[in-house]
Amino acid sequence: MFADTRFRYLEGVRHVVAVALYPVQRAVQLPGEAIAWVGAYFASKRALTDENDALHKALLVQTEVALAAERLRTENDNLRALLELSRGYGGSAKAVEVLYTGRDPFAQKVFVNRGSDADIKPGYAVIDALGVVGQVTRVFPSMSEVTLVTDKDQAVPVQVERSGVRSVFFGSGAGRPPELRFMAPNADIRPGDRLVTSGIDGTYPPGLAVARVDEVKRDPGLVFAKITVTPLAGPDRSTHLLVLGAAPPPPRPEEPNDAAATKKGRGKGRRGG
Repeated sequence: MFADTRFRYLEGVRHVVAVALYPVQRAVQLPGEAIAWVGAYFASKRALTDENDALHKALLVQTEVALAAERLRTENDNLRALLELSRGYGGSAKAVEVLYTGRDPFAQKVFVNRGSDADIKPGYAVIDALGVVGQVTRVFPSMSEVTLVTDKDQAVPVQVERSGVRSVFFGSGAGRPPELRFMAPNADIRPGDRLVTSGIDGTYPPGLAVARVDEVKRDPGLVFAKITVTPLAGPDRSTHLLVLGAAPPPPRPEEPNDAAATKKGRGKGRRGG
């Protein structure tokens, strides 16, 4: 050992022994390294899984927040539009929210969250930011029933915004498009025309959007044209509606002075007789 330390006689022997024992050392180390590698692999996989789960949850939360913000923005825009409409209306107007639709699948009805407690009465018109929705048909203490213009028992006097031609919008019930009836084949109306309320029924104020013309069939063999339309408004497009109360009647015009003088003279004549 002294000689090897001083003169390194066994250096070659050590190299030979190290080369010979290296496979044995690797064979002994491999199980431990394999176990350590497998443990590190599963630990890394678990960390990635946990990180993915956390990111997925964060994404869901952010998506929900984004959807809620978009929904609130849409509702605010809708309410702002209803507010502008109510300002331009001469009568009372009350904002309501759609609660649910009617149970009868053949009746086009919805229920809103205000009733007689808000001084809502049957016959009041109901609109949204896009146009006419329907009419209040029944009133309860805290809710009201609204029959949509698409119901088979509803009719709305309308006129073509472009040409001024008057007609009547008739609902056709579920599954069928509304139509304009009793219009002559040569009437000035064409697909794409916008229909607005004429106001002659006293229920709907004039100028409210109702529908758009889809198809016009003019058959010379028929007395009337077949015209189908699509409503512009409805609870499927807006959850917030506006109930229009009865507008105050226009002031009575003053009688001309000559007519008043004539009536006065007639009254004196009767008294003198």
